[in-house]
Amino acid sequence: MADKEAEMITYKAAGVDTAEGERAVNAIKESVRSTYRPEVIGGIGGFAGLFSAAAFKEMDDPVLVSGTDGVGTKIRVAQLLGKHDTVGVDLVAMCANDVLVVGAEPLFFLDYIAIGKLDSDLVGTIVSGIAEGCRQAGCALIGGEMAEHPGVMAERDYDLSGFCVGVAERSKMVDGSSVVPGDIVLGLASSGVHSNGFSLVRKAVVEVDGAESALALPRLALGGRSLGEALLEPTRIYVKSVLGLMHSGGTGGMAPGEATGGEGTGGAMPIKAMAHITGGGITENLNRALPEDCDARVRRGSWPVPRVIETVVEAASLTPDEAYKTFNMGIGFALILDPAAAPVAAASLRAAGEKVFEIGEIVKGSGKVVYA
Repeated sequence: MADKEAEMITYKAAGVDTAEGERAVNAIKESVRSTYRPEVIGGIGGFAGLFSAAAFKEMDDPVLVSGTDGVGTKIRVAQLLGKHDTVGVDLVAMCANDVLVVGAEPLFFLDYIAIGKLDSDLVGTIVSGIAEGCRQAGCALIGGEMAEHPGVMAERDYDLSGFCVGVAERSKMVDGSSVVPGDIVLGLASSGVHSNGFSLVRKAVVEVDGAESALALPRLALGGRSLGEALLEPTRIYVKSVLGLMHSGGTGGMAPGEATGGEGTGGAMPIKAMAHITGGGITENLNRALPEDCDARVRRGSWPVPRVIETVVEAASLTPDEAYKTFNMGIGFALILDPAAAPVAAASLRAAGEKVFEIGEIVKGSGKVVYA
């Protein structure tokens, strides 16, 4: 049998378009540059992101703090609505708020975008949201990866993950070790569902008969917003307001980058513990801030639950206990302080734009969240 000339199969023929990848890189350059801090070295397009650690020399014992996370199935709602400019904020929030919990300042962020078929316009929109999240958190977007997955993902499907690095002075880190009965729990309002519990959200209110087509319809119960808009409200980033509180003694804000400046924080606010309320809700996140011999007694009804969360809870017929260990229920971040410091802290946080509620107190116990 005569040999047949082999047909060349290019990378593009296999489903990976490197030219579109180059267009995508060009589409995100300005968004990325908008996040840069003075410590960023070089620009986009290198094999690795570079960030100067020179400012760490001003610190006695700098500790690097890292966090990684994703957006989860909230992305499915974004895909259904064709709205992709806010899930990037969620991505940064999930990582930067975690880094904040120990009192660290987020410094830089890297993202990973897996997509069925690379589309430079779509990627540019997604990264614009990531850049916005980085600006809100005061951290620089210094690198990332766009990975095309033909044959594994549908063309318009994508998934996001991110990685954040921050720094804290070891002697000033917040670890919960000084929490005692009598301390006050302050809750900072969430912006809605944030980025957790969306598998339940989709099962209860998105993927039921006719619900997908109704996502874009305005609802009176949601103040005229559609359910889709309410669900896609990006996760609130608490970095600047909380760091401002920590470094000002409750008297004002802190400019981005100030935490690495080494000027000292003699009047710093004595926050004893913090918790980012994510998957597991208040029940399974606030307890992570407690010593083994203390409980947090949380008063349900001491803050308003967002109507979008109530909508999901009602649709899923959740009991209160189940709801409070699934969703944030309107509290996205919690702080534990001495009762004498709580009023000043609350006033400072409100001045920084947060909605603040005294949601409970610390009592003797066994490291659990209990409800009153």
